[in-house]
Amino acid sequence: MLNSQLILNQSIVDDEWTFVPLPSGHEEIKKQAGKVVLFKLTGESLPSELQINETVIPQTGKIILPLSVYLKNRDALQHRAKNNEIALWIATHETLDPLISAEKDINIFPLIAVFVERFQDGRIFTLGNLLRTRHQFKNTLRAFGDVLQDQLFYLKRSGFDSYLIKEGKDPNEALKALQSFSDPYQGAVDIKEPVWKRKVRS
Repeated sequence: MLNSQLILNQSIVDDEWTFVPLPSGHEEIKKQAGKVVLFKLTGESLPSELQINETVIPQTGKIILPLSVYLKNRDALQHRAKNNEIALWIATHETLDPLISAEKDINIFPLIAVFVERFQDGRIFTLGNLLRTRHQFKNTLRAFGDVLQDQLFYLKRSGFDSYLIKEGKDPNEALKALQSFSDPYQGAVDIKEPVWKRKVRS
């Protein structure tokens, strides 16, 4: 039996990637939709330069880096990116603009993950949809963090095909949640046409 909380393409699998976290911030922060600022400083973005610089990047293996850390070290990581050792994670308060500006083809990454620190809104669904439709990302798209079981079906509809289930939760139950509805009414990333276009009345 696999000892994993990872679902990929509707199967429970072992996770071959090493997650690289950001160091904890040193300042109290205030978070807003679409923007994060350091509360006691003047408009500095989060993560801070100190957090980015203090992030420890493993020297070998397949790693999932914070987008900001990758961008800071992009030149030094190019050889590993070519070896499919570099994946990215972004938080829901971040935008895709820096990634799209830096890379002509985001399909150089075999995996992009979206982190939900605490579920409060639907930004993870928007990010998944944008990555799949506007930016044509074709590889693995993972959701992790505060991802709830009753959201999995809708995450799948938004383009996600991988889910890191929280410790203590049953991944087999999560698999069932991906099949909550057999025939969704609306069109989305996974099934583009609404049901009234797919069905022909007899």
